[in-house]
Amino acid sequence: MGDLTHNSDRLIEEGRMLRDDNRSGGRHRRAVSIGKGSAAAKQKHWVAKIRNVVIALFAIWVAAGVLGMVLNGIGFAGVMALVLASVVAVAVLGQFPKMKTPKRADINKGDVQQMVGRTELWLEAQRPALPPPAAKILDDMGVQLDALGLQLDGLDQNHPKAREVRSLVGEQLPEMIDSYRRIPAQMRREVRMGGTPDEQLTDSLGKISGEIDSITRQLAEGSLDDLAIKHRFLDYKFGAGTAPAPELDHSPLPGPTSNTTPKSTGAD
Repeated sequence: MGDLTHNSDRLIEEGRMLRDDNRSGGRHRRAVSIGKGSAAAKQKHWVAKIRNVVIALFAIWVAAGVLGMVLNGIGFAGVMALVLASVVAVAVLGQFPKMKTPKRADINKGDVQQMVGRTELWLEAQRPALPPPAAKILDDMGVQLDALGLQLDGLDQNHPKAREVRSLVGEQLPEMIDSYRRIPAQMRREVRMGGTPDEQLTDSLGKISGEIDSITRQLAEGSLDDLAIKHRFLDYKFGAGTAPAPELDHSPLPGPTSNTTPKSTGAD
């Protein structure tokens, strides 16, 4: 009897979670990219697929042409086989190979800029399992990671900020999401230590998002200072502004004067 009561409570709680998720937009969201880094990786994957399809079709049709010349034609059955082989090639190569989501252990490998791009792909795969408020933060975080990746271009891997980004984005962020996902679904809305796991995850993601923005701004300070110095140099060299052009005089020109005198009459 106790087991039935426990199962009933669990089913009721899961039903409430599903209801709340549906009211918030549901967890079956479109598989859109959260940032340019993940979008570029997906585009590269699709380009490789299209290339494989084109190569396969070219090989099939060339082989059919050679076979037709040798056999003096392939006949109706050969044409049907050619079409079928082309369809199968497109179907198979269009589905495989599947794009691989970076594994948790592989995120923090390579240079720090590549690590940020892999983190975007990994976060996209975790997004459907997160509560809607946390998933919304991940969507916004993709733009932040793009901006951070631009600032990391050319940065020394041993720079203190590079190590800070590697720790924050490559270790702390994935570990926190993994910790949340290890919690059973029916326990994620139980209040514990001042809040539910859903609330704690959302709050932690918000803090990490703020820290990413702070690091990006600190890395961009050098570029901002450089731009300000160049601006002051141009002001010093060319002046703060150019003198206004003189206004043209639009007053009408004087008309021609008449020098003719009236003719005298005979009465004079």
